[in-house]
Amino acid sequence: MPHYVVLQVILKEKFMGTGSGNLTSLEQAINDQAAKGYRLHTVTTASSGSKGFGGGDRIQATMIFESLG
Repeated sequence: MPHYVVLQVILKEKFMGTGSGNLTSLEQAINDQAAKGYRLHTVTTASSGSKGFGGGDRIQATMIFESLG
């Protein structure tokens, strides 16, 4: 029977320009679970909007990992 792990990572938009300022956090979370024998099964995102002056938008990534064993 497969086992699942659910993780959330908050991606912060860069103040200037486009793209996320912390994609390495997302990559690290995926690689950590892969090292434990899990594969990324599903990912969803939700925008939480701006967090004040100069804060940029926040995107919440929810990832579901499935055990390979």
